[in-house]
Amino acid sequence: MKFGLQLGYWGAQPPVNAGEMVVAAEEAGFDAVFAAESWGSDAFTPLAWWGSSTKRVRLGTSVAQLSARTPAAAAMHALTLDHLSGGRAILGLGVSGPQVVEGWYGQPFAQPLRRTREYVDIVRKVLAREAPVTSDSQVYGLPYTGPGATGLGKPLKPIVHPLRADLPIWLGAEGPKNIAQTAEIADGWLAIYYAPRLAGMYNEWLDEGFARPGARRSRADFEIAASAQVVVTDDPAAEIERMRWVTSLYIGGMGAPELNFHAQVYKRMGYDKEVDEISTLFRAGRKAEAAAAVPDELITDTAIFGDEAHVRTRLREWEDAGVTMMLISVSDAEQLRRLQPLVTQ
Repeated sequence: MKFGLQLGYWGAQPPVNAGEMVVAAEEAGFDAVFAAESWGSDAFTPLAWWGSSTKRVRLGTSVAQLSARTPAAAAMHALTLDHLSGGRAILGLGVSGPQVVEGWYGQPFAQPLRRTREYVDIVRKVLAREAPVTSDSQVYGLPYTGPGATGLGKPLKPIVHPLRADLPIWLGAEGPKNIAQTAEIADGWLAIYYAPRLAGMYNEWLDEGFARPGARRSRADFEIAASAQVVVTDDPAAEIERMRWVTSLYIGGMGAPELNFHAQVYKRMGYDKEVDEISTLFRAGRKAEAAAAVPDELITDTAIFGDEAHVRTRLREWEDAGVTMMLISVSDAEQLRRLQPLVTQ
C-alpha cells in the first residue's frame, strides 16, 4: 500500500507550512501529494507551486470540481502540470454538490453521473490528440451550438502535445452508482470516509463497474485512494475530540438538508439516527451540541489515532480491505515524519 499527502483546500489564508510538508512527504517516501478545492483556493496552482520543489512524488487533484472549468480547460490544466512535473500528474475529478455547483458556479447540478461520463470522455479525447475534439454532449457540446452561438466554432486539437495520452484520471465518488461508474471509466477511486468494515459493500459496487462492457480497467490495475486522518499519538482522545467539530460540519453543514452526500455516506455505515440528530442541531445553530453528538465510533471508523503499534495494525486493515493508497491529512511536517517508519516498512 502506498501513501499520499492530502493538502486539502485553504481556509481563510494559505497554509504557512504546506511547502515544508510537501518536501517532507517526498523525503518520507510518500508516493503522491494531493490538493483540493471548494470555493476559495483552486486545486492546481498549489501543486504547481509547491510541487516544483519535488522530483518524485506524483501530484494530484483531490478533487478538481467539474463545474469549475470546462472539460477542455481541465485537460489543459492536467497536460500543463504533467509536462512541468515530468509526467507526475493525476487528474482527480468530482461533481461537488448542488449548493456549490448552483450557488457558486451558477450551473445546474442535474444528471451528475451523465455529466461525469461526458466530461471524462472529452478530457480523454484532448489528451489522446488523435483528432479535433468534438462532442454531442448536451452540457459540454463541442463545438458549441446553443443560444448565442455564432456558428463559427471549429473543432480543435491541443496545440501542446500532451506528455501522456493515458494520464490517470481518478474520480471522487460516494454513492453506489457513482462508484460503479468510477470503476468503469476511471483509473482510480478517491474514496472519502472509507470504512474497512464495509469493504464488501464497496467491492460489490466496484465489481459492477469492472464487469461492464468496455470497462477501462480491472481490479488488478485500478487504484483505490482512501482519505483518512492518521495521527501517531499517545492521546487519541484529544484527536477524536478535535475531529468531532469537523465531522459535524460535513454531516450538518456541507450540503442541503434534503441532499447531503457526506451525510448519506455515514447513514450507509449505519449511523442514521446519529446523522439526523447532528444535522438537526447543526442547522439550528447549536454547533457545539452537534459536535458533542458525534460518537467516537463514527470517527474511528474512518480515521486512525493511536500509538505506532495501533496505527500499524489499523493500516493493515485498510490494505487488507483493498485500499492501494492511504491519502493522509496531517497538521505539520513533524507529524508527517512520525509516519515515516510506517510508510517505509
